[in-house]
Amino acid sequence: MRGLTGAGPSEARGSTQAVIAAAAALAALALFVAACGTGGTGARDEGPAHASAVAGAVASPPPSPTDTYRRVDAVALLKEDPAVSSAVKRDLKPCNGDDYPVDVSYGALTGGSVDDVVVNVLTCDDWIGLGSYVYRDEGGTFRNVFKNEESPVVADIEQGVLTVTKQVYKKGDPISSPSSEDVIPYTWKNGRFVQGRAVHNDYGAGVGDSSTATPSPVPGT
Repeated sequence: MRGLTGAGPSEARGSTQAVIAAAAALAALALFVAACGTGGTGARDEGPAHASAVAGAVASPPPSPTDTYRRVDAVALLKEDPAVSSAVKRDLKPCNGDDYPVDVSYGALTGGSVDDVVVNVLTCDDWIGLGSYVYRDEGGTFRNVFKNEESPVVADIEQGVLTVTKQVYKKGDPISSPSSEDVIPYTWKNGRFVQGRAVHNDYGAGVGDSSTATPSPVPGT
């Protein structure tokens, strides 16, 4: 009997403690629900954070800028262009296999939404410029807006300016070593290219030797 009597009070105390703990847990849960529902300091107050958690913690990157570069088939463009002379078209043949002697550059020259295309036709053996052309995108079609077929000539894009270089040969100069060059800038104004002031460079020891080249304005420009 002593054993049973001794166990009674201890068991009662254990039951009472369990009831108290359960009541405390229920009270805490009620307080938490009330706080969330009445706009307290719970997680639901943090609107942006909550929205981010739903949509994903990492925001999507902004869309990349529209690409203005549109590659063209330069050889087909030249062959179909009535502005290209028959002489240049006749020399427009592959050098090795399917490799045509054509140099193509893309860049902003005319202020269009698509990059302009600068095409140089060269010789296979010496890479001498036979003709230079600029094509501008107009409504999805590239239109010829510039040509120079006074060989030897090469056109390029330099800081938004069309630059045409014409090599000058004196009597007796080998084809690989011209004596000088004329560099002529063209800018786009009122729907056409306008020629700027040309610069004449005299070569010293050889072509491309910038240390001995002497620039001077071309007379009459």
